[in-house]
Amino acid sequence: MEVPFTWFATGWYVIGWSEEFEQGQTRPLHYFGEDLVGYRDDNGEIHVLTGNCKHLGAHLGYGGKVVGDCIQCPFHGWRWGPDGRHAYMPSEPGRTMKTMRLRSYPIHEQYGVVFMWYHPHGEAPRWSPPDIFSKFPEVTDTPDKYYRSYPEFSVKCENENVHPQIVAENAPDSAHFRYVHHATVTPVCLKWEIQDNEWQFLTGWPDVSSEDPNAMSLRVHSHIAGLGYAITAFEGVQQHRLIFACTPTDQGKSDLFYTIWWPKPEGETSDVPPPEVQKLVEKRFLQTVWDDLSIWRYQKYVERPPLDRIDAKPYMAMRRWALQFYDVDADWRPGDPPSKAEETVGAGAAT
Repeated sequence: MEVPFTWFATGWYVIGWSEEFEQGQTRPLHYFGEDLVGYRDDNGEIHVLTGNCKHLGAHLGYGGKVVGDCIQCPFHGWRWGPDGRHAYMPSEPGRTMKTMRLRSYPIHEQYGVVFMWYHPHGEAPRWSPPDIFSKFPEVTDTPDKYYRSYPEFSVKCENENVHPQIVAENAPDSAHFRYVHHATVTPVCLKWEIQDNEWQFLTGWPDVSSEDPNAMSLRVHSHIAGLGYAITAFEGVQQHRLIFACTPTDQGKSDLFYTIWWPKPEGETSDVPPPEVQKLVEKRFLQTVWDDLSIWRYQKYVERPPLDRIDAKPYMAMRRWALQFYDVDADWRPGDPPSKAEETVGAGAAT
């Protein structure tokens, strides 16, 4: 998919689920055109750094070892701290290369989902990820009232030809539900507003059993926090919550993450959903990501779409809102210019 803006927009992005980051283990990652390494240290904290050691370039994610809060290179044993600074070299244990540093990416874990902050030049986070269980006062159930989301209700689609903004643009597009998701009722946009980095909207599903045209059987509360992902809570005949995320791997490719929290029946004590619930959620809800992909994989971006009156105002408002997250040009690539956090001053003299 060709778009007139970069794939590497500023914001928080999903890079996996907590259980994929085992304590004491390294995990190779590839996002935003760069090889990265993730690891959970001995204190249980997740860190993500530039993937290749500054010494002789070995990938820390393949054979690397967690030592305390550091990651140790499998090639010569050099260690790097969670802030990316050089921490230890076996040949000279008392000396560190102060001018050498790997880029360190801010990480946030929330209800089993791992988020990474990305800015092309390494700037600090501009906002905190919203809390999916406290953001929506209309839906009050606490996390313990839901089955676990991973692995039963979590899906990942890798290296898809889908840009994050295209996923976000599903929000004001109510008409596609009938044709893409085979909905028998067309939802209506009840409210939308912009608050800084968030696009917030409320969608209603008309109650066909009611004579009142304003009666809704379902209200869907969604907030898009930057272009990386949306959090959603369902109020009415359905009571689940979900995160739908799109994280670029390279220019032109993204990983998609879809996570659902499904409510337990009264009296249920297990966090593991029974087979019949798994089958229901998979068939009725997890399937929607494949429905959308059937369109997105072959979609062409239309810069000036001929929209109908219902969709035109929110659709174009969303596109204007999205511009704030593009801090580099469309043809920008990692290292052009290099991030401040990755620059090495001089030749890396030992101190």
